Amino acid sequence: MKDTLYIFDIDGTLTDSVAMYLISVTKAMMSLGIKDVDTDYNNYKHHTDSYALRYNYERNFKDTFSKDLLKDFENDLVKQMLEFDPVKEIKGAKSLVQFFRDNSIPFCFATGALPEPAMLKLEQCDIWYDKSLLATSMTHEPREGFVLDAVEKAKAFYDKPVFRNIVSVGDGLWDLKTAQNLSLDFVGIGNRNKKKLLENGATKCYDDMEEFKKTLF
Repeated sequence: MKDTLYIFDIDGTLTDSVAMYLISVTKAMMSLGIKDVDTDYNNYKHHTDSYALRYNYERNFKDTFSKDLLKDFENDLVKQMLEFDPVKEIKGAKSLVQFFRDNSIPFCFATGALPEPAMLKLEQCDIWYDKSLLATSMTHEPREGFVLDAVEKAKAFYDKPVFRNIVSVGDGLWDLKTAQNLSLDFVGIGNRNKKKLLENGATKCYDDMEEFKKTLF
């Protein structure tokens, strides 16, 4: 297992934060003056914060998007999140991450969120993380880009030039598609998208992280 790298999505995989976060994303875009927000997030070309902002900015203002707006968006996202109760972990997430740490099993995080919101969610659930193991959509709109970033971050963090196997752990169809595009193994978490995941080629799906952990012994 120590030659295998696990890449964790965050929303819906480690933290029960999907519904709250989508509301926060919508409100944060509106605070930037984007009045007509397309909230059909599941049908976006890229399921990431950076894409959501650019796509809605350009369709509203008919103007070229500047990446300088990402930081303002990120800051407002955190403000919006703090209007809600702290998010809770997906069952078993905290103990699984601690199990990986205790047993020196390499892992990292790849999320379509921006850095500060991602870290806030992990902190609210008391899930350990190191910023140097976190890859986000601040650098890439497509998920493939920041998943590859996460792999490179893990290689540096664990001083390991290559991993024998890489497993992507996520809850969404976009997580599965990204893993397939990058020829990574995939583990599905949760029941919300389980049917779609199985229909699209996933072979390992578990109700929560506690159930997934049992398969590792």
